[in-house]
Amino acid sequence: MCAESSLRSQNNLWNVIFGLYVHINFFFFFYLLLYFRSICWNMDIFLDKSFAVTPNGSHETAGAEDSKGQGLNHSDPLDMFVGMELLQRFRPLFLPLYSLVVVVAGVGNTFLLACILADKKLHNATNFFIGNLAAGDLLMCLSCVPLTVSYAFDSHGWGFGRPLCHLVPLLQCATVFASVLSLTAIAVDRYIVVAHPVRKRISVWGCGMVTLGVWLLSLALAAPPSFYTRYLDLRPSGIDLVVCEEFWPDSGNLRLLYSCFILIASYMIPLLSVSVSYCAITVSLKRYSIPGEPSSSQQRWSQRRKKTFSLLVASVLAFALCWLPLQVLNLLLDLDPDFLIIGKRYINVLQVCCHLVAMSSACYNPFIYASLHSKVRMHLKGYLCPCHSRQMETAARPTSRS
Repeated sequence: MCAESSLRSQNNLWNVIFGLYVHINFFFFFYLLLYFRSICWNMDIFLDKSFAVTPNGSHETAGAEDSKGQGLNHSDPLDMFVGMELLQRFRPLFLPLYSLVVVVAGVGNTFLLACILADKKLHNATNFFIGNLAAGDLLMCLSCVPLTVSYAFDSHGWGFGRPLCHLVPLLQCATVFASVLSLTAIAVDRYIVVAHPVRKRISVWGCGMVTLGVWLLSLALAAPPSFYTRYLDLRPSGIDLVVCEEFWPDSGNLRLLYSCFILIASYMIPLLSVSVSYCAITVSLKRYSIPGEPSSSQQRWSQRRKKTFSLLVASVLAFALCWLPLQVLNLLLDLDPDFLIIGKRYINVLQVCCHLVAMSSACYNPFIYASLHSKVRMHLKGYLCPCHSRQMETAARPTSRS
């Protein structure tokens, strides 16, 4: 009877997980949807105004002289909003999609962090860095995405004050670098485990120091966009608009150089690290392989290593593919400041589309990790089905009879 109950619980487990996950998603989805709609409910479509809205354009106002005096690469802040009318037509599509991204990424990464923190069997270097990756994704989706989306669709511009105007770009860029460096750390750790299995693993203190170094370096690399972000309040000039955008100096090609650096660092580092790690692991396995039929323990060891490395490859590919459109678009905008390739009317829609795809990268790691890691699935089973957890403990406990 107990065995039948255990079998039924196992068969219905993923239905329970799916049902719970869907209910949580729908609750937060409609909450965020109402939140975003409340931001845009009183929005004035800019057809009746003497200006329009997008990250590049031209209109002459009193704020233009100030921005020119600062040597910025935009002649006018209002120049950045051409094409907002077209973007507003896609608002019913973008708002639910952004809400879905925030909900899925928030719930998924929270579950992933809870699994890693609650199960001591998952307390190792690789899972520590994966937890850091999940924490960065969670920070980005819960802090950066809502503020960025509200700014994109609010007719009054940035409504969160000067400090957050500089902090949000810093955090968004820093989380990208933190993800890249975390994936690189995972690749290096995987190589050490396979190539030097006898060597002592990095301690929890060492993982903490590496994580601290990852975030400090990420903040340093993400500082330039925040440094060149300007908070321009045009309300004293009679225009109910607050602009929070990057304005780089006209002299030199600092913005172009930084975009090239971001493109190389965001893709060359993780892809190269994974490629080198994969080649080194393959060579090490062939070098230290024992001739003849492998034992069952060797087969299990090999399967675990393959699963972990598959997780790393899938995470890197998901990250690289999701961020590629936005990085390429930013590079095109830096190479084509006069919008000869892409018209001003379509810039906002393209930027929001690419930004949405980039933000969706935070949704995939929890599913990738859960699908390739049996311990996480077992932890979720025990968390969502306590009866199954008690039965597993009873089966694992030695009996008094011999």
